[in-house]
Amino acid sequence: MILNVDLVADVPIYQQIRDQIVEAIAHGALTEGSPLPPTRTLAADFGINFHTVNKAYDLLRQEGLIRLSRGSGAVVTAAATGQLLPSDWTARARTLLAEAVARGMPADDVLQACRTLLDSFGAADQEDTR
Repeated sequence: MILNVDLVADVPIYQQIRDQIVEAIAHGALTEGSPLPPTRTLAADFGINFHTVNKAYDLLRQEGLIRLSRGSGAVVTAAATGQLLPSDWTARARTLLAEAVARGMPADDVLQACRTLLDSFGAADQEDTR
């Protein structure tokens, strides 16, 4: 797993780390049991404070995507492959969609962009069977 952190981006570094790990899980690059680098190692690699990495890992833990333990470190959990979503998932999606609409993006273009992104994560293979 390769992470890229932009130290001058508007997005906080901890959020960039969290988001890239979530995307790696969505793409299948990280699966249940996959270990993540130790916080101090990742911090040293990027030249950032290890508390920044801790914050990203703690968010992932709170969301049920990773397990943290002294013995095994940070590991992707089974919950990462389940159907549970963070409680604020729809609120975050709503805000992103509202931004697209507010900028004048036609609804069909928004839907196409969403489909393209879902397909890039292999979501087409996971169609809802309800």
